[in-house]
Amino acid sequence: MEVIRCDSLTKRAEPKQPWMNRVTEDDPKFWEWLSWVCVTNMHTGKDNVERARLQLNQPEGVHLWQRMSGCEWDDETDDVTGYYQYAFDGEDFISLDLSTETWVAAKPQAFATKLRWEKNGETERKKFYIHDIFAKWLKNVVRYGEDTLKRTVLPEVSLLQKSPSSPVTCHATGFYPDRAKLFWTKDGEELEDIGEILPNGDGTFQSFVDLDLSSVPAEDWDKFSCVFQLSGVKEQTIITKLERDKIRTNAKSPKIAIIAGLLVLGVAVIIIAAVALVVRKSRA
Repeated sequence: MEVIRCDSLTKRAEPKQPWMNRVTEDDPKFWEWLSWVCVTNMHTGKDNVERARLQLNQPEGVHLWQRMSGCEWDDETDDVTGYYQYAFDGEDFISLDLSTETWVAAKPQAFATKLRWEKNGETERKKFYIHDIFAKWLKNVVRYGEDTLKRTVLPEVSLLQKSPSSPVTCHATGFYPDRAKLFWTKDGEELEDIGEILPNGDGTFQSFVDLDLSSVPAEDWDKFSCVFQLSGVKEQTIITKLERDKIRTNAKSPKIAIIAGLLVLGVAVIIIAAVALVVRKSRA
């Protein structure tokens, strides 16, 4: 979920969630300070692009310098871990190994950056940001948006099948948070495939997992179930048993096709009879 954005055009940091405006309760000058950080990072990024371009012997032109950084906080143990990763033109360049407190060069050309950053105290600065700045931000964000971030929303679960010979897809959508698991079971035993978690446009998530029934006899279908489970919240588990009448499909039922055909034929006969009656009357 996006909570803050730095706009390179306005050179201002701005909240992306209404509850992030509460940050001024703790720090009235927060947005002013973060906007300064925003501009500083843009200048630093520009310098890093040029350094990396020269080290990689790349021509002048448009180049991309990417940084991913952040921290993870366990609110039960209060443990904090973090990371810093950099890339040039979409390829890994250098990253921080926090366990050894060293920089790892992804390319030989990045070794000069590794030596420079380890010598000028960049490692200590990044450790400080992770354990003090980032961790403090994260804890405050969780506090400001607690009602939203700590909510749990169960999904709508559907069984889908394109055709009678296609795999049956279990689809769960609209759940929150993304710490969830979707899988099939047979006789209560979990099968290996687990659904991938994907974002929805409204901030919720969806997942789907397929079940190939091509070698499963029809009388054994009732042994299978689709299970949705929020991580660590077993009481919020949804179990959907595999039953034919629960499967939504685009394929037409033979009975429905026959009935539809008879209805069309009946309408055609009525129209022909009506036309014949009109012709007779006009001749009379």
